[in-house]
Amino acid sequence: CENCYTSFLLHVLLFILLTVIYLITLTGNLGMMVLILLDSRLHTPMYIFLSSLSLADFGYSSAVTPKVMAGLLIGDKVISYNACATQMFFFVAFATVENYLLASMAYDRYTAVCKPLHYTTTMTTSVCAHLAIGSYICGFLNVSFHIGDIFILSFCKSSLIHHFFCDVPAVMALSCSDKHISEVVLVFMSTFNVVFALLVMLISYMFVFITILKIHSAQGHQKALSTCASHLTAVCIFYGTVIFISSHSMDTDKMASVFYAMVIPMLNPVVYSLRNKEVKSTFKKAVEKAKLSL
Repeated sequence: CENCYTSFLLHVLLFILLTVIYLITLTGNLGMMVLILLDSRLHTPMYIFLSSLSLADFGYSSAVTPKVMAGLLIGDKVISYNACATQMFFFVAFATVENYLLASMAYDRYTAVCKPLHYTTTMTTSVCAHLAIGSYICGFLNVSFHIGDIFILSFCKSSLIHHFFCDVPAVMALSCSDKHISEVVLVFMSTFNVVFALLVMLISYMFVFITILKIHSAQGHQKALSTCASHLTAVCIFYGTVIFISSHSMDTDKMASVFYAMVIPMLNPVVYSLRNKEVKSTFKKAVEKAKLSL
């Protein structure tokens, strides 16, 4: 039938699109991590954060995208209880990690622009490692609260999740238990994580822009702005999508969730690599070495 053919064609096109997106995500994020690991010149604070961000992007994209691709390719839209909990755990954990890493990177940019003479003594490797590890600890503690909060509920209604993956609100909606306390905990934890990170970034960039306004040379303005451009772009993409999702209904935010779960992890390495001369230089050298070895 015509509708069946149209549906099949749509599934094939979506599968091809998601495959391309996921391959770019894997190549970009894993490639970024390898480049930073291999080049000693990139063993600096900013790149410690960037490699941690790439790992988080790879993590929460991989928690969702392969399962969605399998559903489109072979029509396998069933997920077990344990697999659903696992998918939710890693998606929420790595998304929260990215939230705190972006805040840590804002503080790094504040130090680089506002206190350049003290940058090397303030943002030491140890400090950066502690901030990155702290972001991961916050991410996994946060998701532990969510998983415990949701999976103590009883699920006796429909087992059909009205979403393309096991997102927290979509799974919680299936419960037949009294969800009031669980919903309050969910809203409180989510709001705290986002607002705290945004406050850190807003305060950091307030001081950054005050410092930039005090710079009299055009070259100084350009250098200061370029220092923050990639991070600001990543922040706008990430939090713009988060705010859009939180302000819309579950049906409306499905397409936004696709962008949030699959497209953002692909964009971050592109944003940072295209605007970063050191990354582009390291990549060119790696390509030249690979050509010579062939």
